Amino acid sequence: MKRFHVHVAVADLEQSIQFYTTFFNTQPSVKKEDYAKWMLDDPRINFAISKRGTQPGLDHLGIQVEDAESLKEISVRLKEAKQQILEQEKTTCCYAQGDKAWVHDPQGIAWESFHTIGEATTYGEEVQLQRESKAACCAPELVPVQIEKKECCK
Repeated sequence: MKRFHVHVAVADLEQSIQFYTTFFNTQPSVKKEDYAKWMLDDPRINFAISKRGTQPGLDHLGIQVEDAESLKEISVRLKEAKQQILEQEKTTCCYAQGDKAWVHDPQGIAWESFHTIGEATTYGEEVQLQRESKAACCAPELVPVQIEKKECCK
């Protein structure tokens, strides 16, 4: 079964933890000095917040899957959608280890499809990627693609 994922960058982590704990009526399942996550079953969502983004707001959306085969199926569909895809194996991000497939939708919203395979003691290993990105998480920057204009219908 899949789980919807939302990651929001926040300005004040403690204030946001208090708000979402009240809103979800449960404590976060993961709480670090810069990050918190709620793994909810109703609704089935992996909701994460962190103070790592350059500005508060929606950082990215995603789908968390339970096995490698499901991640592969999503990756195949993303390739069929003809969007640039970044696949990562055994990467560390958001205090977890896993395999991922990143893509940006036509509006530029980052989507993360991932299979978590373990916990991590650090936020992430993609230090260069995080430093260059405005994202709160390990999302890659959207790189504009130049579309070659061709004359048509002469």
